[in-house]
Amino acid sequence: MSIALEFTDAWRAAYPGTAVGLLVITSVRNASPGEGLRERLRSIEAAVRARHTGRSRTDLERQPAMRPYVEHYRRFGKTYHVLLQLESVAFRRRPLAADQSLVSAMFAAEIDDLLLTAGHDLGTVRPPLVADVTRREERYVGIGTRTIDVKPGDLSIRDDDGILSAVICGPDHRTRLREDTSSALFTTYALPGISDSEVETHLRHIEELVRADCATACTELIATCRP
Repeated sequence: MSIALEFTDAWRAAYPGTAVGLLVITSVRNASPGEGLRERLRSIEAAVRARHTGRSRTDLERQPAMRPYVEHYRRFGKTYHVLLQLESVAFRRRPLAADQSLVSAMFAAEIDDLLLTAGHDLGTVRPPLVADVTRREERYVGIGTRTIDVKPGDLSIRDDDGILSAVICGPDHRTRLREDTSSALFTTYALPGISDSEVETHLRHIEELVRADCATACTELIATCRP
C-alpha cells in the first residue's frame, strides 16, 4: 500500500512548523513480546530510571523534547500523557512490556525519546492520510469503543473513513494494532522544537525494537513530512 500525507490549510495556519513522522513496517508479528524484545525493554527501563533518578515532574517537563508537548496539552487543560507514563516507568517501576510486541516497541520508544506516536494496523487504513485540525462537530470511536468528542483546534490525522488519532484524545479503535496485525503504520506528531533528526531517530528506534522481536520485519517507509 502506498502511503502519502496531505496537510490542510488549517494545519498550516494553526500549527506552522509542525511535522509528522511516518513509519511503515510489514511482515511483522504482534503477539506477546519474545525474549529478544524483552531484553531490550529491560535495558531501556534501566536506562530511563537511571537517567531520571532524583528528578521532579518539573525537571521532566523541562526536557527539550518534552516541553512542546507539555505546552500543547496545557492549552487544552490537560497533562501530556507521555509525561505521566514516564513518571510511572521511572519512579514507580512500571514495566515497558505490554501484551503485544508492536505496542511494547512503540511505548518503549515513546518513553525513551518522549515523542508522541500512534500505531495503526496498516491493512485497516484507507488512504489518503490527511493532517488536519479538529473541528467542534467531529467525533470518532477511540480505543475500547468509547465515543470521543474531539477538542476543537487540536492536531489530528485522518484517512478516508475518519480520524485515526488526535493529540489530546489519542488513537482510534478502527485502525488499532491487533493481535493479527502483519503490517503497521506509526505516526509521530512533531511539534515545533522537534527536529527532523529527532523524528528519524525515534522512528528508527521503533524499527529496531520491532526487529528485535521479528526478524522478518521489512521497513517500507520512514519519513518526516512537513507542510
